[in-house]
Amino acid sequence: MSQHFKETPQNAITDSGIARVIPCKELDVGDPIKWLSLGFQDLLKTPLLSVFYGFLFAVVPWLISFLVAMTGWHLIILPSIVCFMLIGPFLAAGLYDISWEHEKGHKPTLSHSLRAMRRNAVNEWGFGILLMILMIFWLRVASLIHALYPQHQIESLESLMPFLILGTGVGALFCIGMFFVTAFTQPILLERKVDLATAVMTSVNAVWVNKVPMFIWAGIIFSLVAIGFVTGFIGFIVLMPLLGYASWHGYIDTIETKRERDYV
Repeated sequence: MSQHFKETPQNAITDSGIARVIPCKELDVGDPIKWLSLGFQDLLKTPLLSVFYGFLFAVVPWLISFLVAMTGWHLIILPSIVCFMLIGPFLAAGLYDISWEHEKGHKPTLSHSLRAMRRNAVNEWGFGILLMILMIFWLRVASLIHALYPQHQIESLESLMPFLILGTGVGALFCIGMFFVTAFTQPILLERKVDLATAVMTSVNAVWVNKVPMFIWAGIIFSLVAIGFVTGFIGFIVLMPLLGYASWHGYIDTIETKRERDYV
C-alpha cells in the first residue's frame, strides 16, 4: 500500500472552508479487491475476536426482526435502528483496532479493541448521532412518499411503477450521500483525534476524487450485506468483521495517516 500522498487536488470540497481536508491519494480500480484480501487475512489471524464482533452485528438485526414478529408492533423498528446507529460506530472501532494492531505487529486483544472505542469518544458519539439523524430523515421521507401515493392506484405493476421509480431514485440518492459521508469517517476518527467535520469532509473528498474505485467498493459492501440478510443474518458473523478489516485497509491506502507506531 502507498506510503506517499500527493497534496489533495483543489476542488469545491477542499475550498469550502467548512473544515480541514486531509490529503488523499488517487486509487486504482483493483484496490477494493486488495482491501478485501487483506481483510480476509486479518480475519484468519483473529478468528475468535472476529466472531465476537460479528456476533454482535448479527444479533441486532435478528433481535429487531424477532421483536417485530413477536409483538406485531412495527414501531419498534425505529427506536431499535436509532440505538444501533449510536452503538454501531463503536463496534466498528473495535474491528479497526484489530487490523491496526496487526499492521503494527502487535497481538490484538479484546480489551485493547474495547479501549479503542473511547479514544475519540466525543466525536464518535457525534458521528453516531449524525447517522441517527440521517436515518430518521430517510425514514420520514420514505413515509411521506408512501403517504402521498394514492392507494387506489395500486392495482397492477404498471400503476405501481411511478411509485417504485420515485422511491428507488430517492433511496439511491440517499445511499450515495450516506456512502460519501461514512466511507472513511469512522477510521479517521479512530486513527486521528480530529473533529467530526474534518473527518466527514475528508471522507467526502476521498470518495469524490476516487469515484470509480469507490463505486466498486460500494458494490462490494452492498453485495456482502445482501448476503448477510439472505442468510438470515448468520452471514454477518463473518461478513461484518471482513468488511470492517477491509475498510481499515481501505482507509490506510487512501487517506494520509499519522502512522503512530507507538500507539497503545
